[in-house]
Amino acid sequence: MTARRVCIHTDGACSGNPGPGGWGALLQWNGNERELSGGEDQTTNNRMELRAAIEALNALKRPCAVDLYTDSTYVRDGITKWLDGWKARDWKTAAKKPVKNADLWRELEAAASRHQVRWHWLKGHAGHEGNERADALARQGMKNWQCQ
Repeated sequence: MTARRVCIHTDGACSGNPGPGGWGALLQWNGNERELSGGEDQTTNNRMELRAAIEALNALKRPCAVDLYTDSTYVRDGITKWLDGWKARDWKTAAKKPVKNADLWRELEAAASRHQVRWHWLKGHAGHEGNERADALARQGMKNWQCQ
């Protein structure tokens, strides 16, 4: 049986860094769509970018072939270029400092391992419909944590 092909767009947002943050994800498959969003009180933009990818991948109920689009080079490069080195160095950077957000990198690795993921970077705020919708979802997720 062929794995279901899913297109995912993710984004994170933060008001202050750290500060209130939100994440958003748009999942698309066979003409269907699902929107996800959430947020946290005190967080960083990078944590919200990671959380968006984790939540999107975890929302898939069975193994899928995934094209995941992010405007975060941190997420794309971390999972495709840096992760193996961090693990080999016991979660230390090449400069021998602890990897920031190691908890979320572990979660992302576990979530991605259930699927065949192709990681794509695209320029944010450049009019790409999927990215703009993920950005709007991230800002929506952040609203619950901002002071009114």
